[in-house]
Amino acid sequence: MTVATTNTVPAHLDRVRPRKTRLGLVSGGLGAYWPQFPGLRGVLQESARYVTGRFEEQDCQVVDAGFVSDPQESAVAAETLRQADCDLVVIFLTTYLTSSMVLPIAQRTNVPVLLIDLQPTEAMDHANTDTGTWLAYCGQCPLPEVANVFRRSGIDFRSVSGYLHDENAWRRIDAWVSAASARAALRHGRLGLMGHLYPGMLDISTDMTLLSSQFGAHVEVLEFDDLRVRVDAVSERETADRIALAKEVFALDGSVNADDLAWGARVSVGLDRLVADFELDAMAYYHRGLGGEIHEQLGAGMILGASLLTARGIPLAGEYDIRTAVAMLVSDRMGAGGSFTELQALNFRDGIVEMGHDGPAHLQISSTEPLLRGLGVYHGKRGYGVSVEFDVTHGPVTTFAVGQNRDGSYSFIASEGEVVPGPLLAIGNTTSRVDFGRDPGEWTDEWSATGTGHHWALCVGHRAGAIKAAAELLGVEFIRV
Repeated sequence: MTVATTNTVPAHLDRVRPRKTRLGLVSGGLGAYWPQFPGLRGVLQESARYVTGRFEEQDCQVVDAGFVSDPQESAVAAETLRQADCDLVVIFLTTYLTSSMVLPIAQRTNVPVLLIDLQPTEAMDHANTDTGTWLAYCGQCPLPEVANVFRRSGIDFRSVSGYLHDENAWRRIDAWVSAASARAALRHGRLGLMGHLYPGMLDISTDMTLLSSQFGAHVEVLEFDDLRVRVDAVSERETADRIALAKEVFALDGSVNADDLAWGARVSVGLDRLVADFELDAMAYYHRGLGGEIHEQLGAGMILGASLLTARGIPLAGEYDIRTAVAMLVSDRMGAGGSFTELQALNFRDGIVEMGHDGPAHLQISSTEPLLRGLGVYHGKRGYGVSVEFDVTHGPVTTFAVGQNRDGSYSFIASEGEVVPGPLLAIGNTTSRVDFGRDPGEWTDEWSATGTGHHWALCVGHRAGAIKAAAELLGVEFIRV
């Protein structure tokens, strides 16, 4: 997926290339038809080739297990897809087939299943349609049968019915592929936790085992000393190059102190090495520090490097909020950006919720050139230095949080609104004015009651449908405000 962006990001700020989403595909029809209607199989296989081509246009790896005509061929296809370790298996019902042909595929692959039936055109030419031609339009015929058997077998599935060139159907299909990308990002993801919990933030506290057991992600426990030794090894040349990059990516406010910028640049290079050495896909961090010691200095110097990494597709969340790092990772892989956010104020005159945060930001969804501002103090945290300031791209947005319930289960929480222009704070924070089309106080009450923590990801576009689909594939609750 490509992150929606309006500002220019330098070519050498290349985004990471994560493991591609692996899409399994098998097409099929009832073999008893082939001798009865000699041209039918060729027509259906041509449709299957078109479907394969459409999937190959996606940024994913397609494992095409071919066209099956009976349960024996289905068993071979199932084994092919099982070995491929797919993230989503798509079964193309080209015409009627028996449920016995598709049940083994779902059982043996043990991954989310999408059933599609796409007839050749939007309607038959009835006057010129014989039985063989009609059967090419009969892909929806087995759908209730397959759905019944899957339900009785305890297999979750979803379906899309349409015709081959039906862009509405393909948008629905693409949404499931996007959801599979989000699932894959977590299932194969490596999440870093560096430092310790911000004292007293009980909502942020997260059981690392649950991240692995519910999402499949690996959690790497890091110490600030892991960063310290890498920052110590950064050369003056590397620091100067990172300062030059910062000046290319950001507008620099006059409040930026040269020594603070140099320190942030040096920490940024060390942070890149930390992420590379531990092969991290996302990370959360916090260190309180004391008396200006080195760990406090490292914590204060994180914002530049964390924002550059987030722009490259490796999201970092401050205040040790790994659940928001997960939301940011899912958002990024959906092409929605995802910037670290919390409530800042309510504007009842304009009907606006103001939200943002100091710290890491997703630069690729900034409405304009992001600003680096020098701060004498980080509010609520020790340290000082440079911080990022910008407004998210104006237009449709979605707030996306990973909540947690009393039984420990996670939930995906989303609400759609619109970022609108207007006055913003100039205090080194990301700040956006979000209109949810309702009283801001009422929205805040309903949002807060969902189980969200006090941070979340702010994504570009209306993404509630895609987030709901991702929640379904991950087996977590979805809540929409």
